Order: sequence, then C-alpha cells, then structure tokens
Amino acid sequence: MLVHSRGGRWTAWTVFFLLFLPVFALPFLVVLMASFATNWSGAFPSHPTLTHYQDITKGDSLNALTTSLWTALAASVLALVVGGWAALAAERLRGRQRRLLDTLFMLPVAVPSVVVGLSLLVAFSKPPLLLNGTREIVILAHTVLVTAFAYQSVSAALVRLDPAYEQSAASLGARPAYVLWRIRVPLLLPSLTAAAGLCFALSMGELSATMMLYPPDWLPLPVQIYGATNRGSLFTGAALAVVLMVTTLIVLLGMGRIRTRASYR
Repeated sequence: MLVHSRGGRWTAWTVFFLLFLPVFALPFLVVLMASFATNWSGAFPSHPTLTHYQDITKGDSLNALTTSLWTALAASVLALVVGGWAALAAERLRGRQRRLLDTLFMLPVAVPSVVVGLSLLVAFSKPPLLLNGTREIVILAHTVLVTAFAYQSVSAALVRLDPAYEQSAASLGARPAYVLWRIRVPLLLPSLTAAAGLCFALSMGELSATMMLYPPDWLPLPVQIYGATNRGSLFTGAALAVVLMVTTLIVLLGMGRIRTRASYR
C-alpha cells in the first residue's frame, strides 16, 4: 500500500469499505438473498427455499449454463489466437499503420454491442456465408466483442518484454519460428492467461448482441436470466445469476492458478 502510516492505512481501508460495501457488495448480497427467497414483501426476504437451485439442475437452465460455457470457451480461444497473433504482427508497425490497426480492433468496444450484433446479422444473412440462426454466429459475435481485450493485453505485454532473450537465441542460430514458440510465447504466457480470463468473463455475461442472434437451440444463460426476470420470475432469475457468477468465478480462479504457475516458470 502506498500509505505508510498506520492512521493513513486505517483511513484508506475505512474509505474503501464505505465505498465498496454499498456500491459493489450490497447488490450482490441482495441477489444472493433473493435467490433463496419465496417472498420479499418487507426489509428482508421470507420463507427461504432451495427450489430455485433445484430447478437449475435439470431442464433448460442446465443446458443454458452449458451453452454459455462452450460459447465463452470458444470465443476466448478464438479471441486469444486472433488478438495475440495480430499483436505480434503489429509489433513492428509504426505511425499511421499501427494506429489504424489499433482502431480496427478497438472499434467493437467503442460501439454498443447491439450494433455489433446487428452488423453480423446483416453481414451473414445471405450466401455464401449464411450463419443466421446458427450457434456459430453467436460465437462469432462474442469473439468480435472480446478480441480487443486480448489484443491490448498481448500488445502491452510485448512492450515490457526484454528483447535480450530472443536476440540471444537468434545469435545462436535459432530460427524465427523457434524463437516465437520456445521463447516469446512462454514469456507471454502470464499475459495470455490473463487475457483469456478477461475474455471468458466478458463472454459469459454478454447479452445485447446475443439477444439479436441466438437460435432456439443455443440459448446462453444471460438470455435465460433476462427471460425469467422479464416474465416476473425475479427469484428464479436471481438464482440463475448466482450460478452464472459462481461458475465464472471458479473458471477465473482456475485460470489465475495457471497464470501464477506460468509467472513462476
């Protein structure tokens, strides 16, 4: 911590909790309480039940969770490959070319995600690439939306990379491909895992573009949460939201362990 005095640290922690609890922690606590509620007519919910969670373990809710996991996993891998490779290719660019490439990758983040969904809906509504009504267009939309974060993460890591390692390998006769796969990629592994975790988390919670593109047989969990709350089933939607948060957190913790091992390596 940048504050060294004991009184300053206590003040910083007090301000942190005063801001953290009402702004961040309290909304999550309300959702968690609502997921166990049967009725909520007073200050606190009443008649706690596990029915909402029991319903999730069967039927459409479990399928929606599996769909979200597969979509987020596929989008994260694709975004990491495309964004990481583009960052490596853009490392040598300077001036207008580099700014143009950065703008192209950041454009899907700069516009609302519903615009991205509409653009994909129009672009792939006719042959030869007819993807409307397929799961592939949902995965493509998620990939487009999260690739910018992979690109930026790898680009920032490349700036901090010590060129002495690859220069030493090249001076010993190593080919560029060998330097890339045996030296640069292992050094970038912590940044790659961090980018994958960010892409996964963003994909798991994406709703706007998904609402425009998803087919009936590929229903992600955020869409089902929206549908449940829109029908007035707020407690069921809260339980689904808790499952979404916990699942995402578990995957991120696993990626965090991989990143830690990669850092020590």
